[in-house]
Amino acid sequence: MMTESMMTDTYTIRLAESHDEQAILELLPLLADFDLPERRNASDLWTSDAKLLQQVIAGTMQSSFARVAIDAQHQVCGVTLVSLRSELMSHTPSAHLEAIVVHPDARGTGLAKILLDDTEKQAKERGAKSLSLHVFANNYRARKIYDREGFDSELIRAIKWFD
Repeated sequence: MMTESMMTDTYTIRLAESHDEQAILELLPLLADFDLPERRNASDLWTSDAKLLQQVIAGTMQSSFARVAIDAQHQVCGVTLVSLRSELMSHTPSAHLEAIVVHPDARGTGLAKILLDDTEKQAKERGAKSLSLHVFANNYRARKIYDREGFDSELIRAIKWFD
């Protein structure tokens, strides 16, 4: 049985609903809130996530889900967007964390850990055997959280730009 909502002392974590959409869309540009590599456009980091979110909320993307963190003032202060798919190499059922965003006012409160724990629980309940994500090498704030939460940075993606 999938957990509909989870409450902590500070936040309620639940499935994203249509009335959350605008607040989530306003958070997504924060995915580019770090020193971007050269030749990267900030909007490229979040526009596809915005489209996926809209499909999830509309109910047309059954293989994905979005969860929000709501504070005591009923404001969306964090979001996760997850796709269920086969693991890259073993092809076992897996989940991929497409996006995790915490509002700047909620940073340092442990919300990222709460959202990651919730994502892991939700993915397991949906049959996933692993959780993957992509993170830029110089997104040190995010990498620190992922390392602390037991993610194994097993692959390196390299790119060579042609002029």
